[in-house]
Amino acid sequence: MSSSILNEVAPPEEDESHQAISSYFLGPKAENYEYFKKNILEILEGQRDARLDYFPRDGKFVTEAVQASAVFRKSTRRVANAVRQAARLLGKHSIPFWFAPTPRSIAIGHTKTHRSPRYQGHMCMDLSMPALLGYFMTMIYNPNNVAIEASPFTTVAEMTTGDDLCRMFGYNVDPNNNDLPMAWGHIVCGGSVANLESMWVARNLKFYPLSIRSAMKDDGPLSFIAATFEVETCVGAPKLLKDLTKWELLNLRSKTILDVPDRLYGQYHISPGFLNSVMQDYGIQSTSKGALEQEFDLGPMKYFVSNTRHYSWPKAAAVTGLGSNAMVGIKVDHGARVDLGDLRSHLQSCLDNHVAIYAVVAIIGSTEEGAVDPLRGIIKMRDEFQAKGLSFLVHGDAAWGGYFCTMLPQNYHPGQEIRLPSEKGSGSGFVPDSSLRADTQEDLFMLRQADSITIDPHKSAYVPYPAGGLCYRDGRLRYLVTWTSPVISRGETTDTSIGVFGIEGSKPGASVMATWFSNTCIGLGPDGYGQLLSEVTFTCSRLSAEWAAMSTKSDDFVVVPLNELPSELKNGTPEEVEAEKQKIRDRVLQKTNTEIVSEDESRPQEDKALALLRALGSDLNINAFSTNWRFADGTLNEDVEEANYFNQRVIKRLSVDSPEDDPTKIPFYLTSTKFIINEYGECAQHFKKRLGLYEDQEDLVVMRNVVMSPWPTDGNFTARLIVEFKKVLNEEVQICRERNDVSPTRHEFLLQGTEKTYIIHFPRFHLEKHRRQLIIEVKLSDAAMAEYKKQKRADPTGAAIFTLESMEDLALARLVSEKKSCKASIVKKTAAEKTTIANNILVSFISVVKDRSLKGRYRDTSYPPTSVPFYLYGTPTDLNIDHILVRAPNIQLSADNISLSLENPISTAALSKGAILLIRNHVEAAMQPFQSTEGPLGDTLAADSAFFFTPGREFDVSVYEDSRDAGTPGPGIVDVKGSEARLIGHGKMKLGRGRYVDSVRINKDPYEMVDGDQKFRAWKKVFDQIGKELD
Repeated sequence: MSSSILNEVAPPEEDESHQAISSYFLGPKAENYEYFKKNILEILEGQRDARLDYFPRDGKFVTEAVQASAVFRKSTRRVANAVRQAARLLGKHSIPFWFAPTPRSIAIGHTKTHRSPRYQGHMCMDLSMPALLGYFMTMIYNPNNVAIEASPFTTVAEMTTGDDLCRMFGYNVDPNNNDLPMAWGHIVCGGSVANLESMWVARNLKFYPLSIRSAMKDDGPLSFIAATFEVETCVGAPKLLKDLTKWELLNLRSKTILDVPDRLYGQYHISPGFLNSVMQDYGIQSTSKGALEQEFDLGPMKYFVSNTRHYSWPKAAAVTGLGSNAMVGIKVDHGARVDLGDLRSHLQSCLDNHVAIYAVVAIIGSTEEGAVDPLRGIIKMRDEFQAKGLSFLVHGDAAWGGYFCTMLPQNYHPGQEIRLPSEKGSGSGFVPDSSLRADTQEDLFMLRQADSITIDPHKSAYVPYPAGGLCYRDGRLRYLVTWTSPVISRGETTDTSIGVFGIEGSKPGASVMATWFSNTCIGLGPDGYGQLLSEVTFTCSRLSAEWAAMSTKSDDFVVVPLNELPSELKNGTPEEVEAEKQKIRDRVLQKTNTEIVSEDESRPQEDKALALLRALGSDLNINAFSTNWRFADGTLNEDVEEANYFNQRVIKRLSVDSPEDDPTKIPFYLTSTKFIINEYGECAQHFKKRLGLYEDQEDLVVMRNVVMSPWPTDGNFTARLIVEFKKVLNEEVQICRERNDVSPTRHEFLLQGTEKTYIIHFPRFHLEKHRRQLIIEVKLSDAAMAEYKKQKRADPTGAAIFTLESMEDLALARLVSEKKSCKASIVKKTAAEKTTIANNILVSFISVVKDRSLKGRYRDTSYPPTSVPFYLYGTPTDLNIDHILVRAPNIQLSADNISLSLENPISTAALSKGAILLIRNHVEAAMQPFQSTEGPLGDTLAADSAFFFTPGREFDVSVYEDSRDAGTPGPGIVDVKGSEARLIGHGKMKLGRGRYVDSVRINKDPYEMVDGDQKFRAWKKVFDQIGKELD
């Protein structure tokens, strides 16, 4: 690279905050390598000196003679070679979270900056150098923070880190402050374990009063205090604990419960040791949840969390014995935040019906959308319902959002006016700071009122895995999840073996040190992590502006962010929304950071581009968005399945899908998620509407970019990323158009019947031209019919199938309405050969039995749960069946010449329309999806004697008339409980010799990039190669 280019990309001196941030990381091009190496060497020298200084007179154990031996030298060479090979392979196959343009791309003018936010996938980015150095320096000593004896230094580091995190949230860590409970926090391996521990605490807290009450029975060890020990009920009334109702016991406030050990000591001199022995006999940790539920005749209790919950919550409920059914999902609003109205409704129902609640979880930065639940409203609701007698904990799942508390200004208070960035810079290194929205700041501030908080330093603190954390507003909660004696609360805790609290046993002191060192070096305030995350927030806002305004009516696609524009939130007209998008294009998309700030100087506060930027995107630096595509005539695709297919193909292009993918060839990285209808509800349906899609029951695929890079967005680099993104979109639009092309083409049909003749189309879910289930009664020419019957008689075993292949292009959707006949040939297929038995014959279309579109919106959301459905058609003496396709993937099962014995006769009219036949002694939902490979006559399942659909097999069946029109679409077409189906009778069906089975072609995607087996084999091949190179 020339010196002129280096000068061009050198960061300016004006942006001092960014200069400080730049010192925290190794850099996308290892710009800070020398500083990092110097510190690593310092650490290694410290390790050497520590070993030399420990009893220096002991002498050497690895002597120079040993080091000079051939075996020793061979072994060291082997290790050195393995290090080189492993480092090279890791560099080649690891995802470049730090990724930046190559020097060549800089030289040819693709970018002005030496740093770039090309990785926008998961919650990963370049790790902070203090965190890396802290981890490296500590792992050499390998301390185990399970006990201070194994980790004297890092135990103190963990205690300090816990205090620092509690202080960051606004918890009290001052032992001299008696107005607030003394908080406590510790490091765990990750947010999932922190969430599990918080649930364990909530469970044990809820059952603690029941255990005390049980120990007060006449023969119990606490019976001597039963007549005098009073507590305050949830509504503040003093009452003997033994006289509390079951409902009152389950709703004591947390402080009341946690005060019990202190009060027992103060009033009755009950020692911690004695109380611990009581709880060993009566506590839930020993007796089990089930025993206490049985003793007190308790019904199920609830745990409330929004439907955007992390997967760790139902897992935690399963592990703690609550059961995932105890997790009640609360609806979310259009921004994926918890719906306070729905939460209130659930709380009121629990109060009215005396259903106890363990806790309500507020998600502070959802994994998929970066949404912050309205914690202010949840805390207010908690206080309101406690006054009514319903008590529960509030947990803040701030695994992603916790460190954003550092962005709160010093001495912040709710309602404080939020400043817009005003400093100016120039050149490629200027990144304005950006504050959070007012509502988000106030919800972060209210974390100080939550009972416990999950935080993940290995997410938004740029710390290596594994590093999670859990903080308690009242540190005494931790004693509920330990087997040691509870400590009487008398000011500052002296606990040092912090490993006894919580779930984990052995845990690495290196993770603790990485967190503490990074927190200390960068700082847990507005000038430290707050400054870093402020720059990241601005970068996120710029990308959200791109997603909001990048597509126009002239594009072949649309991009729609989950978070609505201000004009959309105000229910603006389409013209007003488009005007706001144009404003974004004019004032943001084509401007440098410096230009945005400079041009804002002359604008009033409410009209500043920076104010608009702050209103865009999610609450916390995750942009969820989705795309849709247009047909060649400009019409927007309306099918959710096809939009999902489009999004999935784009994501495959912008992520590593195989070890053979070259990470440097991917322009930038995104990831995806799925908005499941049962969870996202109206949020997903509203999103579909904005995308121009049908509001059906199909789940919606959504893209997401997680913004963690603090590197400059100046030089309009984000716009260049969007150019590459648009290129991928345009290329994939062409695939979707081909996939959904409905122009006439040649078609192939299965031929059935001899008394009446039918053609059954071979459907394919991935091609619109073939995405139909079509059964037509036809008439063949006399000669063709005679030959067909002759060939059928010559095949007594049913080894052959007969197909009809059109000799002209046909459009299935208009086949009968616009064409009455076509030219075709009849083909006989066996495993050994394919023979045309009639050529260029005239096929007349008599009537359509069934003609159903198999588009996604017309399919069911689940497979039939009690039967296997078929269409039944033909004549009473020549019956045929074809499997009804209600969902994809699926299987085509067709048979002719079946035997049917019913308690009532079936009419010719019912057969002409196509009746519904249900096989009752098999369940389709239990068998789907079928696994097979393609064979010479469809599917290899056909040759499997254990397969349920084999010749001669007899089934229990029920048959119904189907009064629906032939073209009536789904879903719900096999519902026989409504007025559209009338039971004809029950009976037996026996398969004849002729049948067709296919689960391969019907589901095959001709545009699939790489199938699952190929991917696995490719990954395995690379893994094996790594092992060979290390040998």
